[in-house]
Amino acid sequence: MATNLLSAAECKNATSNGAGIRKLHDGDGLYLWVYLDGRKYWRMRYWQSGKEKSLSIGVYPKVSLSDARKKGEEVRKQLEADLDPSAERKATNLRKKLSAENSFEAVAREWYAKQLHTWVEHHASDVKRRLENNIFPSLGKRPIDQIEAPELLETIRKIETRGAYDLAHRVLQVCGQVFRYGIATGRCTRNLSVDLRGALTPHVKKHQSAVRPEELPDLMRAITKYDEIGDKQTRLALQLLAQTFVRTNELIGAEWVELDLDNALWVIPSGRMKMKTEHVVPLSRQALTMLAELKELSGGSRYVFPGRNRDKPISNNTMLFALYRLGYKGKMTGHGFRAVASTILNETGFNPDVIERQLAHCERNEIRGAYNRAEYLPDRKNMMQYWADYLDSIEAGAKVISIHANARNL
Repeated sequence: MATNLLSAAECKNATSNGAGIRKLHDGDGLYLWVYLDGRKYWRMRYWQSGKEKSLSIGVYPKVSLSDARKKGEEVRKQLEADLDPSAERKATNLRKKLSAENSFEAVAREWYAKQLHTWVEHHASDVKRRLENNIFPSLGKRPIDQIEAPELLETIRKIETRGAYDLAHRVLQVCGQVFRYGIATGRCTRNLSVDLRGALTPHVKKHQSAVRPEELPDLMRAITKYDEIGDKQTRLALQLLAQTFVRTNELIGAEWVELDLDNALWVIPSGRMKMKTEHVVPLSRQALTMLAELKELSGGSRYVFPGRNRDKPISNNTMLFALYRLGYKGKMTGHGFRAVASTILNETGFNPDVIERQLAHCERNEIRGAYNRAEYLPDRKNMMQYWADYLDSIEAGAKVISIHANARNL
């Protein structure tokens, strides 16, 4: 049978000539179907088991004449091997679909969606960004069960070359969680992160800076004068952070609706807590006075600490940069208030369980978390008022008495 009956020019200029579909034959079963509206499709006609069949092999001009002929030759080779081209295509498409569903990115996003309700917003954002920026570009499309340890190591080491050693370890940890989920759901059989133990550059974790207990008086006195170089709202934010020793993001996101001023309680909803458990903060007399001042400054915003845009809170860096301006860069952070409060209260003799509960170092178990919401609350109220009075005394210039000499067994 004659082949290569068409030319590139004929394909380009072909019309239906008013017919519904015009079929231009190129030989050996290859046809260009030309529709009335100008659309053109390549089809391959073949016979198998005495039955005539037809297979689409592409759209013209995306698939050129020479490309169509190559595809036609592939179909003929399948027929010679006693394979059904249509069935082979369905099988190939199914493999591609399964491969896409089992790609590292698909499994990771499925795992991410499962975990999302257990995370606070900023942590969820961090995890997503780490995967999208560092893993998906090189390994995202790869079937998770086909990735090998050297591939994962090469990808993680690209992070190390930027000097981001801590990030490299964190990204590998996230990958390990994805592989474990893949094993649990039957998409892979190995957790490659385990194979890479010891292969990354060791990272020495740096604790966030915090002043020593004996340095706290100078810091608190410096904060009282912050209005001279900054704004009143930031000064009050620093003082309230010292008073409550919550996490910085928990403070800046505070909304007035969370505050029960009549009962001197601040109830932080679970969605804003690191451990996803509602947290109660007893408010001292001093804290209530600060909140009254902040109410006047908030200008009707739902946030206790609104930013320039009253519909959004101040940024994470507001208090950190304020500490920089006070001369405490590298010496103190917002998180440092938690550390110094924990140190002083423990050495003062407060019940460690009371302190830990107030720091919200609580269990992830939801049932126990619900119970712990108000656990030790009377003792915590007493401790928080003691702490506020202590801060007042050192701001006023009182000497720091030997902590052990004032031990309190509560």
